[in-house]
Amino acid sequence: MYQHIMVPLDGSELAECVFTHLDAIAAGCYVKKVTLICVEEPLHIYGGLESMFSDHEREQLEESHMVKERSYLDGIAKRLNYKGAVVETKVLRGHVAHELANYADANGVDLIIISTHGRSGVSRWVWGSVADKLLRSSCVPVLMVRAPGCVAGV
Repeated sequence: MYQHIMVPLDGSELAECVFTHLDAIAAGCYVKKVTLICVEEPLHIYGGLESMFSDHEREQLEESHMVKERSYLDGIAKRLNYKGAVVETKVLRGHVAHELANYADANGVDLIIISTHGRSGVSRWVWGSVADKLLRSSCVPVLMVRAPGCVAGV
């Protein structure tokens, strides 16, 4: 049923809580491809921070972040072993939810498995929810995994 699963990661332990779910789905569905993906947001998204750096410094900083993210994803990919499945890594640049939805739609992704931080109230309003935005903007099914220790809100 699911041939290509995309797993967005942000370098946090919380984001990696999806792997037990991925393991079960990959084993049961004979998945052919798993894409581990990070999205690097440009500095201008963070309230004009780009003005603090020259163009060259900004490019170096952004490229340094992308190299770290590639290394992080490659390390995780080496640990994953799904019979018959290719595990690939991608690092993109842009608005996270937008880039993830576009990638999924353009690359034949059948399922997205993403963790959710479970923010509420002001922090959700300020930071937004990448998982929620992705759920609303993607045409691909999204499995949202709550972090361990999540407490249900009323």
